[in-house]
Amino acid sequence: MHIPESLQDLADSDAVQFLKRPKTILRIFAGVFSLIVFSSLLTDGYQNKTGSSQLHCVFNSNNVACSFAVGTGLLAFFSCLTFLALDAHESHIASTRFKTAFQLLDLILAVLWTGTWFVCFCFLANQWQRSPPKEFLLGSSSTKAAITFAFFSIFIWIFQAYLALQDLRNDAPVPYKRSLDEGGVVLTTLSPPSAASPINMPSTGPNNVNYASSALSPYLTTPKAPRLVMMPDS
Repeated sequence: MHIPESLQDLADSDAVQFLKRPKTILRIFAGVFSLIVFSSLLTDGYQNKTGSSQLHCVFNSNNVACSFAVGTGLLAFFSCLTFLALDAHESHIASTRFKTAFQLLDLILAVLWTGTWFVCFCFLANQWQRSPPKEFLLGSSSTKAAITFAFFSIFIWIFQAYLALQDLRNDAPVPYKRSLDEGGVVLTTLSPPSAASPINMPSTGPNNVNYASSALSPYLTTPKAPRLVMMPDS
């Protein structure tokens, strides 16, 4: 294991450069926000009412709201961890086709998570607004945290979708060209020869065939075949 000898070597290391990428920073923030959402609801999202011992969801006693928020946060958290691991090994991917498919999947999932978090925020805010005041003694701070970070997650995933789209545009495959590692043949478009190219500048010396043929007498032509003439009988 290589140990950096100075702060400059540490700043130039691959790990630090990876952590400084905008995509990595957004994935870390998205994972942290997802962790806050589902952990706050798992700890204080289910409370019992003053007159019963049965646990109810603090969002208007709607267990679907808590389950949806916990499931969304948990899946988004694992999605961020998975793509962080794939981003760390992205430089080792040699196949252009696999890299393009990975970037396309990243864009699709970012758009889907943006819509999911928007639905989650609207659902939680609506259920919290309909909840009777002081129905539960505890859990109000956890619900507010879940609603707040669900709202922030919308913009985080919008930025991730934008970066994924930029990567997909920048790394688009070149037309009429395949990489050799995919088993194809490299096809390149030849540029048209310029006016100064030797191909367009035939020599006019006496040793040239065209010059010799043009220098021949114009009277030297291909001999014609003899013609038969019918003479009338005398």
